[in-house]
Amino acid sequence: MELGLVREIGSKALLAGGGALLLYWTFTAVKLVLSARGINPLIKQFFTQVAAGRIDAAYLLTTKNYRQHVNRKQFIRYLAGLKLNRFRNLKSGRPRLQEGNIILTVKLIAEDKEEMPLDFTFIKSDDSWKIERIVAVNN
Repeated sequence: MELGLVREIGSKALLAGGGALLLYWTFTAVKLVLSARGINPLIKQFFTQVAAGRIDAAYLLTTKNYRQHVNRKQFIRYLAGLKLNRFRNLKSGRPRLQEGNIILTVKLIAEDKEEMPLDFTFIKSDDSWKIERIVAVNN
């Protein structure tokens, strides 16, 4: 009889633990999605500015800290090195939360189906998102 009681309590504890884990995961996912609102329009604005040749406008979408470490010439050289004109479409991945920042991998897609992933790190500054870092991801 004691073995049956232990199994019943164990299965209830396992179900309760699983439910708590599911609730925590759901809460965290909803919190991340709500906090990341505004990032996709920023990405679109960034690439629209670059495509239109308004590099200074794209540069101003970055944080003050980024601009202190990467000057305008370095920014232009970095973008030129990426050869963005080959790519026609982009696909954004799932945002990741790391140390209060949101990291989003954006895959640029060329007509020949070549992909180039870029990791964008975003920081919320004065109630708006700014780009803190742009890094090409090695496949």
